[in-house]
Amino acid sequence: MSSSWTPPDRGALFVVTGPSGVGKSTLLLAAFEAIPGLGFSVSATTRAARAGETDGVDYHFVNLERFEQLVRDEALLEWAQVYGRRYGTPRKPVEEALAAGRSIVLDIDVQGARQVRRAFPECVSIFILPQSVGVLRQRLLGRGTDSQDIIDGRMRQVQEQVDGCGEFDYLVVNDDLELANRCFQGVIFAELQRAERRGSLVQRFTTG
Repeated sequence: MSSSWTPPDRGALFVVTGPSGVGKSTLLLAAFEAIPGLGFSVSATTRAARAGETDGVDYHFVNLERFEQLVRDEALLEWAQVYGRRYGTPRKPVEEALAAGRSIVLDIDVQGARQVRRAFPECVSIFILPQSVGVLRQRLLGRGTDSQDIIDGRMRQVQEQVDGCGEFDYLVVNDDLELANRCFQGVIFAELQRAERRGSLVQRFTTG
């Protein structure tokens, strides 16, 4: 990245969704390396900290009562229950990061993305698609580690996620990785150049 890059006055909240196995992590890691000021939010959870985890770095570890209070106070952009534990995205740290010109990525499923859009309509949503659903099935079959029932269950989940792709602002097909990286990062860079995020530039180059 050129040293001439200047961050926006206000960052953007990016919601990234796609079925398991589509390559979201690979695209995100490349984007974090290429785009200054882009990072993950730290989620809140009711599960206990594991060895080596730090409160406020890996997760915000809270008890169930505190989590339920956050829900009641609408202090979470989205939340879900997974294997009996609750996870959610605190609103305040996200808003503080955006106000400081940093941009935040949420890697969540379709249901979580819907919650975020309701709570934060100005978010930018990106859905990562495979070349085809059949390609994902072949990847699962190729592992040779799961039974047919498990694979069928995962494919039902994949289809449920893919069925919601039309709700998103942008669609990126991860067929050719180099092209997918360019498209994905192109969306992020373009959104960060929007005039409403760069009031100081407008002020600098206009009169009156």
